[in-house]
Amino acid sequence: MNFLQFFIWGAWLISFGSYVGNALHFDGVQIGSFFATMGIASLFMPALVGIIADRWVPAQKLYAICHLLGAVFLFAASFQTTYMPLYIFMLLSVMVYMPTLALSYTVAYNALAKEKMDVVKDFPPIRVWGTIGFICAMWTVDLTGFKYSEIQLYVSAVAALILGCYSFSLPPCETNAQPESKSLIDILGLRAFTLFKNKQMAVFFLFSMLLGAALQITNGFGDFFLSSFKSIPEYVHSFGVEHSIILLSVSQISETLFILTIPFFMKRFGIKKVMLMSMFAWVLRFAFFGLGNPGAGLSLLILSMIVYGMAFDFFNISGSLFVEQTTDSKIRASAQGLFMLMTNGIGAIIGSYAAGAIVNHYVTKTETPNWPAAWFIFAGYALVVGILFAVFFRYKPAATSLRGQ
Repeated sequence: MNFLQFFIWGAWLISFGSYVGNALHFDGVQIGSFFATMGIASLFMPALVGIIADRWVPAQKLYAICHLLGAVFLFAASFQTTYMPLYIFMLLSVMVYMPTLALSYTVAYNALAKEKMDVVKDFPPIRVWGTIGFICAMWTVDLTGFKYSEIQLYVSAVAALILGCYSFSLPPCETNAQPESKSLIDILGLRAFTLFKNKQMAVFFLFSMLLGAALQITNGFGDFFLSSFKSIPEYVHSFGVEHSIILLSVSQISETLFILTIPFFMKRFGIKKVMLMSMFAWVLRFAFFGLGNPGAGLSLLILSMIVYGMAFDFFNISGSLFVEQTTDSKIRASAQGLFMLMTNGIGAIIGSYAAGAIVNHYVTKTETPNWPAAWFIFAGYALVVGILFAVFFRYKPAATSLRGQ
């Protein structure tokens, strides 16, 4: 499940920006808008689908339906060459894909619980297969040349179709169609939003949103940045240009290693320090992009890929485990959906459009492109967020746990 879940995403997420920028000649804001669709979808779809999974439709079945619909929308998107039709179908595809990220956690945690396994210890090695799937998808579209065309969307659609069919065989999840409370909040399944009444949870979700703004920047513009070196003779035949997706896949390879360290870091340092490590790793991620190039600066690009593993995993996986451990089982799917809303929803919208505007200002709308300036602005933003998080997030496990409430 995890392998296919992220293979679907990896087949287009990293290469799509370069495809629409170079082949379809869309500008920075238009490119950013495609990645903002994930934010728009995450504003309400993960929470809504989480509510449905908690109340009425078993999570594994809803998970299957979402992927089958996603396959249809991705296939339709592959035929579009103008901005608005392509935007609409990509929006529809991510509207059914983004909820599956939270649902995949719910389904996996449910299966582990049925086997009486330790979620913190046993889930990360399983989640590694998601990253392996993402890497395999990236290498597939790079080595076949699909990264330059709409065929990358075909590959993603086929994977979504396979996972949709397979998901009906996953361990069944329970629903809670008859809540004990008859309040409107419980009837509508909105109890997860009451987590904001807890100060530390509210601060956690706020900074999840702020850091979420950084998540899609290199996904949207990383390959576009590397492909820009094709215009410089000394770099045109470099590995970093000809196989830019494989170079970027080092980020996901790094993920596989850092995922396995999460149990140690969570138990040794706690959620606050792990989240801080993630935030400052984002600073390095962007700074190394600004300093590197496919020639003499290749080592800096590789370092950027390596620190990405810590930046991404220590935030996303540790954050989801934090939500899992501090919320009641009756609202857990909804709470995971809320976490996705703040990170891949509001945060992604802000980050995608802001990044698109910055890229337009420093790169696509100027006669003298200045990619380093854009990357250093992103690094400065991550640094400020990290400092503020260190000051304002004061985690107290006993006070924050909301199990049974």
